[in-house]
Amino acid sequence: MRTHQLVLQWIEDRLSDGQLAVGGRLPAERSLAEQLAVSRTSVREAIRVLEAMGVVRAGVGSGPDAGTVVISDPTAALGSALRLHVATQHLPVADVVETRVLLESWAAARAKPNAPVLDVAAALLDDMDAGPEVDDFLELDVRFHLALADAAGNAVVSAMMGSLREAIQGYAGRLTANLPDWDATAARLRCEHRGILEAIRKGDGGQAAELVAAHIEGYYKEAGLGGKAAD
Repeated sequence: MRTHQLVLQWIEDRLSDGQLAVGGRLPAERSLAEQLAVSRTSVREAIRVLEAMGVVRAGVGSGPDAGTVVISDPTAALGSALRLHVATQHLPVADVVETRVLLESWAAARAKPNAPVLDVAAALLDDMDAGPEVDDFLELDVRFHLALADAAGNAVVSAMMGSLREAIQGYAGRLTANLPDWDATAARLRCEHRGILEAIRKGDGGQAAELVAAHIEGYYKEAGLGGKAAD
C-alpha cells in the first residue's frame, strides 16, 4: 500500500467509527504525519485526493477557516469525474441521458406530495416564467429537477442525479443552438414542468414518472442528440 493510502485508510476509519464527522478538523499535517509514521508529502497527497472527492476542504493560514475540515459534497466530485469521462468519449452522452431518465423517473414516482422542497420547485417555475436568458433558464431547470429528486428523500439518488446533470450541463447548453425556436421550446418546457409538478402534488407517481421521461427525452431529441436518447 502506498503511504498516502495509509493516511486515507486512517481517515476513513475515523469517519466510520464516528471519531471524525462533517464539520470536524483533521489533525495538523505534521501531527498526522508523525502519528502515522509517514512523510508530510504523503499526508498532503492524501488530502488532495480527499479534496477532489469532496470529502474535505483544506484552508491555509490561521483563523476559523484554517486547517482541513471534513465536508460532504459528493455531487461536485462525482460530476467532475463524469464530466471528464464524457469528454474522453468513453461515456457517451446518450448513455448519461438514458441513466438520467431512469433515475429521474424513479425519483418522480416516489416524490412525496407534501415535501416542502416542492414549494421551492414551484418558485423556480415562477422564475422561469419571467423569461430569463437561456443560460439562466437552464440553471433554473437544473435546480427544479434536483428539487424533485430531493422530494423522493433518497440522498444517494439526489447526489447521482446532481452529478449526471453537472456532467452534461455544458453539453445541454450547447445543444440549444440546434433548436429552431428557443422561445417555443422554453414555453413547452415550462408547461411540461408544471405538469410534472402537478402530478407529484396529486400523488400520481406513475404519471409523474412518465411525464418526466418524455420531458427529458423530448428535449434531447428536438435538440438533435443521436443515439438512445433520440430513439
